Amino acid sequence: MQHFNVDAARSLGGPQWLVDRRVAAAEVVGASTMPTAAEEIWRYSRIGELDLGRYRPVPVEELNAPGDERAPGGGPWALEAGKHSGMLVVRDGRVVRHELSPELEAKGVRVCDIATCGVDEDVQGALGSVVRDSPDFFTDLNDAFAPGGALIWIPDGVVVEDPIVVLHWCEGDGEASFPRTLVRAGRNSDVTVLERFGSPSSDHVVDAVTEIIVGDNAHVRYLSVQEHGSRTWHIGMQRAHLGRDAHLKTAAVALGGDYARLRAESRLDEQGAESEMVAVYFGDHKQMLDFRTLQDHVAPRTRSDLLFKGAVENEAASVYSGMIRLREAAQKAEAYQTNRNLVLDHGASAESIPNLEIFANDVKCSHGSTVGPIDDEQRYYLESRGVPPHDAERLIVLGFFDDVFSRLPHGGLVDRLRSTVIDKFDHGASR
Repeated sequence: MQHFNVDAARSLGGPQWLVDRRVAAAEVVGASTMPTAAEEIWRYSRIGELDLGRYRPVPVEELNAPGDERAPGGGPWALEAGKHSGMLVVRDGRVVRHELSPELEAKGVRVCDIATCGVDEDVQGALGSVVRDSPDFFTDLNDAFAPGGALIWIPDGVVVEDPIVVLHWCEGDGEASFPRTLVRAGRNSDVTVLERFGSPSSDHVVDAVTEIIVGDNAHVRYLSVQEHGSRTWHIGMQRAHLGRDAHLKTAAVALGGDYARLRAESRLDEQGAESEMVAVYFGDHKQMLDFRTLQDHVAPRTRSDLLFKGAVENEAASVYSGMIRLREAAQKAEAYQTNRNLVLDHGASAESIPNLEIFANDVKCSHGSTVGPIDDEQRYYLESRGVPPHDAERLIVLGFFDDVFSRLPHGGLVDRLRSTVIDKFDHGASR
């Protein structure tokens, strides 16, 4: 931990309010200890393998200077996402490019770097306001070393027709980067955000935080795609707060990394709020994909629904641990949680731990999980009709994921993500 100190946090520079914020967080980190698998929230994880002493924050002199932040760009993934209203390109946590349609800019929409356009008290007050209610060592670490971050600020009543794309790229052996994203959708607004994390095969740690604020009667759709190289560690927090009659749909696709963790949480603060959470994950070789979720119902007549589906092959492992919390005031609430897992090889493993905390007495609530191999009857049915064994298993895996793919908030990326799953299945096949 010697590289993650107050001086390193201060050296990242930027506006004084951000420097002060980093220094305060670095002091908290310095007084903390690394989490261990003995803690329930880290149970079954590989956190004991992470030696932060081997890494350092990307030095300020190595961070790309913002330059012309309004320059276009984004690469193949942005093209696959199709037409978009705005885009941010983020390298090692620093925004290096951003663009936004003039029509939306005229309406007060902001798509820019927190470090350069988070000058008003509203933005500064919103940053950290969502995650501070769910304490986490790595969130504090991100607070201390994020050089800036992606800001998506939608004023009240503004409808953004086409998605806003955020592209994160992280690299550098022995280095750690700290992507940060803040999405704020004002009352009666509407927006779709697509966020992608990628890296080469670097021995790199990515500590990412995404905060989503959904105002009264706002509609937000959010898709996160993690496609890191095979040596990258990704530890992510994605948390949302929902207002009255707010609607949030979040989706996660996790395919890369050595160890990749996502803590995904929604807090339904006001009556009528609705949250839908879906995920697809596929691990091969010795990957571990780790998910911890929370559906937190604070107010009455709220609704949440979760469907996470994963598959593991070779010696890969997955963990899903989910909590539905219905507080005393959450009368008439509905909450559903489903986790399904396919284990494709004897050396692979999947853990699934659904949990409930119910303090209200007039609610509808259910949870369920399964872990098992491909159904022999399905395989036999296909093979008896001339489908080769490998092709039969591939079809079953794709069919298993299909209901989640159909619920992703942006259909333009579905074909490409399906192709990536097929490639992983074919390259990792040992059956």
